Amino acid sequence: VQLVESGGGSVQAGGSLTLSCVASGFLYNTYSMGWFRQAPGKEREVVATIDDSHGMIRYADSVKGRFTISQEKAKNTLYLQMNSLKPEDTAMYYCAAKPGPLSWWSWGHHSYYNYWGQGTQVTVSS
Repeated sequence: VQLVESGGGSVQAGGSLTLSCVASGFLYNTYSMGWFRQAPGKEREVVATIDDSHGMIRYADSVKGRFTISQEKAKNTLYLQMNSLKPEDTAMYYCAAKPGPLSWWSWGHHSYYNYWGQGTQVTVSS
């Protein structure tokens, strides 16, 4: 199983980045996918998740209206379009996969996700 993120980098506040995550080694269409992030000294937190079985997309309040999660199932690829970036968005961003649907109480908890990528760094300067 592999999840390989790319697209991170350094941008100024107000800028944009698009992260990608290419998945392999598991049946992508049967998994829910998510983006998490972790800043130094802080816990890993959910950014956005996509659950096709329920037709649900969820976002953390801190990124609503600025970030968009999407996927191309034919390419086993997950995306995160990030606009209007803020310094507080600086973190390592991780792609994660969980078999089956996401429930309202588990979608944001990293412990429920089985597979993780190595992360891609996003740094936003003011």
